[in-house]
Amino acid sequence: MAPDPPRLFASPRARRRVLVHLLLGGLLLAGATILFRRQVVFLADAEAARAYVRGFGVWAPLALIVLQALQVVLAPVPGQVLAAVAGYLFGPWLGTLYNVIGIGIGSTAAFWLSRRFGRAYVERMVAEDALATFDGFVERRGLLSLFVLFLLPGLPDDAICFVGGLTPIPLRKLAVVAVVGRAPAFFLANVLGDLLATGNTEMAVGLLVLITGLSVLGYANRDRIADRLDGWRR
Repeated sequence: MAPDPPRLFASPRARRRVLVHLLLGGLLLAGATILFRRQVVFLADAEAARAYVRGFGVWAPLALIVLQALQVVLAPVPGQVLAAVAGYLFGPWLGTLYNVIGIGIGSTAAFWLSRRFGRAYVERMVAEDALATFDGFVERRGLLSLFVLFLLPGLPDDAICFVGGLTPIPLRKLAVVAVVGRAPAFFLANVLGDLLATGNTEMAVGLLVLITGLSVLGYANRDRIADRLDGWRR
């Protein structure tokens, strides 16, 4: 009988790490809201916030692009959070454009770094459960399966970038698949931010519920999805 496939975040250590990150993120958000409540009131006025950002000219989109690229490599904040902020400040189309450029640069950097420094580097950057689940998967199943993984919400896209870099697939092909596969989720997050900025609260809440629901489904079925794709055409 074949051994059971490894399960993402199955170990107590990985679960504790996720819970600690969530707790720290909540505390930081609460603290920032208290410390910068005046700025929060200002940012609540979308027109004023957008006018302020436009005053920085090209530097504002460049800052967003750099932050989005860095979050892929360093993962200090979820990329979809920055995407919603971009939609709030720049609108859905420009926000998506800047985000796609950022994730394209960041994903390419992650692929290159893992290829340049090898498995030891990836093992330091990627949670052990995620590495166990997706290790060798892309090499076995090819670019189409990688595209599906990027397309489905709730899966660890940044970790998949690092794992994908261990394959012999050309870097440019990996980068294209990462950008195209991740773009729809980022577009939805930008639309969410724009809906909040334009006062369409009910639609924003509905879209947030949809995005969250899809992400939960993707996360809950992550191992089943990997197993199905891994057995595809076998």
